[in-house]
Amino acid sequence: MPDAKIIIVTKADEDESNTKYAQGGLAVVTDFDKDNFQKHIDDTMRAGDGENKLEVVEMVIKEGPARFRELVEWGTKFDEKDGHLMLGREGGHTENRIVHHKDITGAEIERALLATIKKSPNIKMMAHHYVIDLITQHHVPGKIFDMEKIDCYGAYILDEKNKKIKKITAKITLVATGGAGHVYKNTTNPIIATGDGIAFVHRARGKVSNMQYYQFHPTALFSKRDGMLFLISEAVRGDGAKLRLKNGGKFMHKYDEREELASRDIVARAIDNELKISGDEYVGLDCKEMDHEKFVEHFPNIYQKCLDEGIDPFTEMIPVVPACHYLMGGIEVDMDGQSSIKNLFAVGECTNSGLHGANRLASNSLLEGLVFGHNAAMKTVELLKVNDFNFDDLKAVPEWNEEGMKMMDEMVMVSYLRRQLQEMMSDLVAIVRSNSRLELAKKKQREIYEAVTELYNYSILSPQLSELRNLVNVSYLIIKQSLLMKENKGSFYNKDLASKPLTINE
Repeated sequence: MPDAKIIIVTKADEDESNTKYAQGGLAVVTDFDKDNFQKHIDDTMRAGDGENKLEVVEMVIKEGPARFRELVEWGTKFDEKDGHLMLGREGGHTENRIVHHKDITGAEIERALLATIKKSPNIKMMAHHYVIDLITQHHVPGKIFDMEKIDCYGAYILDEKNKKIKKITAKITLVATGGAGHVYKNTTNPIIATGDGIAFVHRARGKVSNMQYYQFHPTALFSKRDGMLFLISEAVRGDGAKLRLKNGGKFMHKYDEREELASRDIVARAIDNELKISGDEYVGLDCKEMDHEKFVEHFPNIYQKCLDEGIDPFTEMIPVVPACHYLMGGIEVDMDGQSSIKNLFAVGECTNSGLHGANRLASNSLLEGLVFGHNAAMKTVELLKVNDFNFDDLKAVPEWNEEGMKMMDEMVMVSYLRRQLQEMMSDLVAIVRSNSRLELAKKKQREIYEAVTELYNYSILSPQLSELRNLVNVSYLIIKQSLLMKENKGSFYNKDLASKPLTINE
C-alpha cells in the first residue's frame, strides 16, 4: 500500500541490528536435485527437539524460496560460482543449503533492504529514537483495561537528541527488536540487544513464552573482556574445522555421533563440560587442515579478525568459548506475526513463533524474519482495508507525563546494577542450570528489580535506565519459565532433571 504512512523507529543508527552481524547465511532449499523441503523440515524439528510447531515449520520452509527470490530482486548479492549458488552446510543440516554472501550475509541483506526503503517515499526512518513503552487502552483516560482484550495504539518514544518523549499513535504497530543477549556477560549480540520489545510487550500484558530456551553459540572468539564477543561462524565447522582441547585432543565424539556438526545446544554443552573438567578458559578450533584459499575467500572477516588478534588460523588453533547467542522464546505470535494484543505484530528473534522450538537450527533465523515479515505485511494491508480502528481512543491518548521526575546526575547506579544482573545470570542461569541455582537467581533478581524500580519511578528516563529495566524484565521471565520446566529440552539443561550423563561414550 504505497499510500500507507510507515514510520521505522530504531534506537541506534539505521543500520545497527542483530541482522547486521549474521555471518553464516540463509537456510533455504534451492537445489531440488539433492535437497527437498522435507529434509529441511526434519532437520529443523530435530534441532528444536520436537518442541516446534510443525505447521509453522512447514510454512516457513516452503515459503522460503519465494522470499529468497524477493531479496535477490531487491538487489541482495549471494555468492555464486559458474552461475550457480555456492551452498554451505552448518551444524544440524543434512544437506548443503546455506546461501551466503561471504561471512557477512546479514549485512548484505540489510544493505539491500535499506536501499529499497530509501526509494519508498511513504517510509520514514527515525534513528536514535528509543521506545519506552507501548500505548494500550490503560493509557486512555476513563477506558476500562480488559486483560483479555488489549489494544495497542502505538508507543511512547524517547527522542535521544532532543531529550523529549513523543507520543506516536498508529493503527498497526510491529515489534522487531531482536534478542536480549546482554542479559548475560558475554554474548555475540551487538550492544543494542537488551530485550526491549519482549519487555515492553510483557509490561503491556502481552503473552511471552519459551524464555527458558536461550541458545549459546559454541564458538565465539575467546576474550578476557566482557561484552560482545566476535562470532566464529558455524559455517567454519561446516567447511571442516575441528574442535580440540588445548592439548590437541578430540572430544566431540564423546557427545554426539555427528561430532562438530551436532546442533548448537549439544556442542555448547560439550565445550562447557570439557572446560569444567580441564579448568581451561577455552577450547581450540583447528582450521589448519582446511583449504587455505577457500577459507580466506569464504571467511575474509573472520580471517582478518584472527590476524588482528595475533592468531594465524593456519598455524595455530583459534581459541573459542560458548557465548549467549539467540533467544528461541519471546512474544507469542500466530502465523501472520499477530501477537495476543490487538493490532500489535512482532517478527524475528523477539518472538516465539513456533519455528525454532527448544533450539534454533543454524541459519533459520534470517529465514524466519523474511517469511514472518512478509506475512505480517500482508495481514497489515488486509486490516487497513477493513479499517476497524477506534479513532476516538487514538485521539484520546495523553502525552507522556514527566511531572515529579528528576534528572539523574550520574550513571553509576545503572552501570552497577546492570553488572550485577549480568553476573548473576551468567553464573546461575546459563548453559547448565540447577534447581538451587535458579532459586538463588530468583531471589537475587527480585533484589535488583526493586532497586531498578525505585530508580525508574523517580528519574527522568534515559536509554540506559530503560535498557536496564528491560533486561531485568527479561531475566525475570527466563528464571520463572526455567523453574517451570520438568524435563530437559533442546537448549534448556537443568542437571537436576538429567536422566543420563552428557557423554554418550568414552
